[in-house]
Amino acid sequence: MLSNNDILKKIRVALSLRTEEVIHILSLEGFVITKGALGDLFRHPDHPSYVEAGDQILRNFLNGLVTYKRGKLEDEATSDKK
Repeated sequence: MLSNNDILKKIRVALSLRTEEVIHILSLEGFVITKGALGDLFRHPDHPSYVEAGDQILRNFLNGLVTYKRGKLEDEATSDKK
């Protein structure tokens, strides 16, 4: 079974996202994370600094990724009114 960390890693590799882009994607949902803390999520599970990603991080990343790729929902709603 894949962990949240594995899912984050696979999406990051599949979309060729840099660390700064992942931080930006998370910030789109109001989730603030440092570069170092993000690096701890991508470490090997045997590493002493490894941190398990919780559901909140994965949820905010996926929601932020939708915003990052499609744009904000408010933008679409205002364009329909014109």
